[in-house]
Amino acid sequence: QEQLVESGGGLVQPGGSLRLSCDASKLTQNYYARAWFRQAPGKEREVVSAITTTGLNTYYADSVKGRYIVSRDNAKNTVYLQLNNLRPEDTANYYCARLVFWDGKNRTRGDYWGQGTQVTVSS
Repeated sequence: QEQLVESGGGLVQPGGSLRLSCDASKLTQNYYARAWFRQAPGKEREVVSAITTTGLNTYYADSVKGRYIVSRDNAKNTVYLQLNNLRPEDTANYYCARLVFWDGKNRTRGDYWGQGTQVTVSS
């Protein structure tokens, strides 16, 4: 089954760090832009970061700018999201998606998604 696979979530204290991974090895075509989204209970899903196929261009939501870093290793078919200086409001299920549309900012459309990985920030 073609899908993306996220990993790396967990429970961390405020100020801590995590590194999320999004593996696209199960897709037959994986040289696409990709994005990370998050959704907290009772809230809408939001795009937090995106990266082009080459990794040369990226996007960050204002809420994570300066704290999160997106990168990719095309040899491993993997996109990463480094989460630093985490806050309780970062608590959410984090998903990645292969993008079929991206305006370079926060307008995106994904076609393949992962199941998500839970990030919980709490003391």
